[in-house]
Amino acid sequence: MLSCKIQCFTILNIVIIVMARNNSKNYTFPKDFIFGAATSAYQIEGAWNVDGKGQSIWDTFTHTHPDRISDGSNGDDAAKSYFKYKEDVRALKEMGMQFYRFSISWSRIMPQGLPNNINQKGIDYYNRLIDEVINNGLKPVVTMFHWDLPQYLQDLGGFASDVIIIYFEAYAEVLFENFGDRVHMWTTINEPYNHAFGYEVMTLAPGLNTTGVGIYLAAHNMIKAHARVYHLYDKHYRAKQKGKISLNLSVQWSVPEHKNSTDDKEATKAELEFTLGWYAHPIYSKEGDYPQIMKDRIRNLSLAEGFPTSRLPSFTSEEIVYVKGTADYFALNQYGSYLIAKGDTGANPSYFRDKGTLIEPDNWPKSETSTWESVTPKGIRNIIKWIKEQYGEELEILITENGFADNGELNDIIRINYLATYMIEVLKAIHFDKCKVIGYTVWSLIDNLEWSNGYSSKFGLYHVDFNDPDRKRTPKQSAHFMRNVTETRQIPYNYGIIDRELDEEEGL
Repeated sequence: MLSCKIQCFTILNIVIIVMARNNSKNYTFPKDFIFGAATSAYQIEGAWNVDGKGQSIWDTFTHTHPDRISDGSNGDDAAKSYFKYKEDVRALKEMGMQFYRFSISWSRIMPQGLPNNINQKGIDYYNRLIDEVINNGLKPVVTMFHWDLPQYLQDLGGFASDVIIIYFEAYAEVLFENFGDRVHMWTTINEPYNHAFGYEVMTLAPGLNTTGVGIYLAAHNMIKAHARVYHLYDKHYRAKQKGKISLNLSVQWSVPEHKNSTDDKEATKAELEFTLGWYAHPIYSKEGDYPQIMKDRIRNLSLAEGFPTSRLPSFTSEEIVYVKGTADYFALNQYGSYLIAKGDTGANPSYFRDKGTLIEPDNWPKSETSTWESVTPKGIRNIIKWIKEQYGEELEILITENGFADNGELNDIIRINYLATYMIEVLKAIHFDKCKVIGYTVWSLIDNLEWSNGYSSKFGLYHVDFNDPDRKRTPKQSAHFMRNVTETRQIPYNYGIIDRELDEEEGL
């Protein structure tokens, strides 16, 4: 079984090499620091129309527009985790992980997304999964919504319509009622920034061409829906269930193209505010509301374009107070960095033109299968410090996604190097910068459907054979590496085999 596979595998020659290279102090993760791995429902479960599950927007999107998926694939079967969840949980246990972050399919619980039709078989499945996680000594970290909106709700306008707020609250209530006795770490929405892009670009569901308008409506309603769920938990469940709630926010670190250029330095600040600050500022800042630069730029451009008011919706004074403080920790998804310059691009109107920044070509190491992902480990330390500086030194940060995409090879030395160098920077943030980082999550546990990249881009610690009807899982070298990390709670400090290590002079 999985235990035998790991124990019988060739001795970790990579770790031996690492230890041999180590000529400096090892820094240890704190005793209460937790390690885990993550997946999402649509990307791994399959069983897209099994046991009463309704259709999601990603079912619709991949079936209707296979041309927008790089290999024309879909998640109908995916990694078949709906049937193989016990094997996936055992894989986590074999690596010595302490938690499993997964998402719940809204349309598996509520086929149309409405509270008048609750699918008991969906609830039964997640009860089995949660119990399996706990019975293996792990903690469930559960995301309520990871982009797979029930299609019926999309037909009503999706997150661009504020009616979604009521239905999201009703959905969350069902989750708290059925799973809250065992789930004590929740996130409401995974990467609202990226889901909102489904209203700006055609390569992400729902794939609507509503540039410069729909993206802001969707974002606004996601923030308000998150706050509604937080207050629901506060009022009715927190005292008894004693859990914590956040939302997963993603960001690439921003580096000025010309380090001595005032314009480019200002552009990097704008880039961070238009990506992370957009969602974090209303929730985590002392004053609440959107970043001022967003409000000013979008309003001025909107009026110049002939709109009667800003395309960015406004919070009322009551809503600012209601949204502010609605997170118990910061859930951070972080992968790489962008080289940023000042400039305008994109349609008019559009989000890209609004932010007034350009993502310029760089020569940093890249994933071959996810070209947006640069290998820039110092970026994760910088963004952790930025969060501390912006939102307070007492704020706990849980890294809920970090990982590297390749072609799926078992001897994934580049992934090991990526994980090691990024975790070294996390250790620096903890020990040198005194940031309260409480845990680290590898994306992902197993190879899966990587959205518009289909199955061509593999993030898994475990290889999945998608040509095998049984979807055989095999641990990669990175799985063994992670077991070594969880056992020793250390990473050799000077580990790294990237051809070109980035240094401070390059802005990272």
